[in-house]
Amino acid sequence: MFASLRLTALAVLLSCSCIFPAQAATDAPGQFAEQQIRHIATYFPGRMGGSPAELMAADYLQQQFISLGFQTNTRQFNTGYDWHESDGKIRWHKLTATSVIAARAGSEPQEILIVAHLDTWTPQSSSQANQNIGGLRLQGVDDNASGLGVMLELAKKLSEKPLHYGVRFVALSAGEANLHGMDDYVARMSDKEKKNTLLVIDLNSLITGDRLYFNSGLNTPRAVRKQTSERALYLARELGIPAASHQLNRKDYPGINAFDKAGFPLLDVTASNWASGNQDGAQQRSRTRHFPDGTTRHQTDRDNLAYLDRWLAGRITQRTRESVKVLLPLLSELTHPKV
Repeated sequence: MFASLRLTALAVLLSCSCIFPAQAATDAPGQFAEQQIRHIATYFPGRMGGSPAELMAADYLQQQFISLGFQTNTRQFNTGYDWHESDGKIRWHKLTATSVIAARAGSEPQEILIVAHLDTWTPQSSSQANQNIGGLRLQGVDDNASGLGVMLELAKKLSEKPLHYGVRFVALSAGEANLHGMDDYVARMSDKEKKNTLLVIDLNSLITGDRLYFNSGLNTPRAVRKQTSERALYLARELGIPAASHQLNRKDYPGINAFDKAGFPLLDVTASNWASGNQDGAQQRSRTRHFPDGTTRHQTDRDNLAYLDRWLAGRITQRTRESVKVLLPLLSELTHPKV
């Protein structure tokens, strides 16, 4: 089955004419990321964990990383979720998810891990399916083609010069299934990998929210927060970019990040509004007629290019530019520390 799906994926990749890595080095910040976001959302909707679209998206991402000169591989793992029937019965759904890992070594063995989940929401009940929550048509522009697009532009820029500390990019699947993809990755890290991971940067939902947040993990030491979340906030302010920072806690959406729980220093990058709703980051923006819940997460009718381009005109361009303008110099500093 998987062999036939990969052949289908290859045909899609060839038909889509994947020319992005050949773009000029003078592209404006965020332009490459936006191209990628629009491409992924258009050609790979319904990227549910274990689905053909997820597998094709993983193949596409791997080809992008290979074209940028990264050592790349995919990793499959078994997981699943509870399906809730309308009559109250619960059935366990098994799935095999596929993540993409791309690394570029530095002159030292330590590295920075940059992650973004590649899957879209899988409906977990008859009610969700009937309400167009997740499913085959969900483009997942905000959640989380946005994180993947910014990840690919950062990878492109960091592929162009030597590194002191290496970088490892991970497009994680099953990020929308109770974060099992993140759990699986942490569980399979060797002692050496854990020791050499200086920082984890998680890119997630960068478009819909009222402003960018550069959040520190619950277990991130004060000295690391100063170099990461506080430094990012300073860079944003210098560039005139509206941004904020929040130290994550157990009450925040969607719960404790698995890397944070495992004790890794964490920089969580997202767009939301911690002053709205329950002040836990779940409500991304102010409630309006076009965003009645204050969020687009998992909503097939709203988290798509046509809707966001109409009701948040220019936002995709704005946020990709802002994200790259802050994260690229920050990563340049972190991968080339002054000694």
